[in-house]
Amino acid sequence: MQTRLFLITTMLTAAVALQAGEADNRRLAEANSMFKEIMATPDRSIPRDLLRDSQCMVLVPGMKKGAFIVGAKFGRGFATCRTPHGWSAPVAMRIEGGSFGFQIGASETDIVLLVRSKSGMDHLLSSKFTLGGDASVAAGPVGRESTADTDLSMHAEILSWSRSRGVFAGIALQGATLRPDDDTDRDMYGHEIDRAAALNGQIPTPPAAAELIRTLTRYSGVGK
Repeated sequence: MQTRLFLITTMLTAAVALQAGEADNRRLAEANSMFKEIMATPDRSIPRDLLRDSQCMVLVPGMKKGAFIVGAKFGRGFATCRTPHGWSAPVAMRIEGGSFGFQIGASETDIVLLVRSKSGMDHLLSSKFTLGGDASVAAGPVGRESTADTDLSMHAEILSWSRSRGVFAGIALQGATLRPDDDTDRDMYGHEIDRAAALNGQIPTPPAAAELIRTLTRYSGVGK
């Protein structure tokens, strides 16, 4: 009886792990498709010069937002950073936030964050940080180049954009929090990882993330 129970438990655990791994791979593919689609229209995309100069990037496909009097936002995505050899192996991130006011509805929104400094990268390695609190954030410009945008937003540690219902624009995610998604990291790599080592290029990119890294390299020039 105990042997049978052990076998059933083992099979269920393996099935859950397989399902989680498939969900993570699907999210990586969605992040790749999202970024390709955003960059496909240069006049309405992230400026290439900002991509070239960025320290790290966070991609969150399909952040969910629901609201009835009190709004809530939740999403899961991936962060990768610039290294001497190109974009690093990704680490998983969770983004959460809330808003108050009379609002009814639900939606899914794609989020892109560009981290522009080493201090911003350090925030990605912390247990939790708040946009607009621990790290300055501003709505990112849209277009081929950002040279015309010399106002305060260009001094923010993090620039952010959103895409909802086909509309891509800069958005300041004030008050949203980001934290590590350790469960997804374990599923993606098959074991616990050192997130700092991953973002510094000391851990190989998992096969499921290879296409995403190729896409980022293509549009940013980092690693070429």
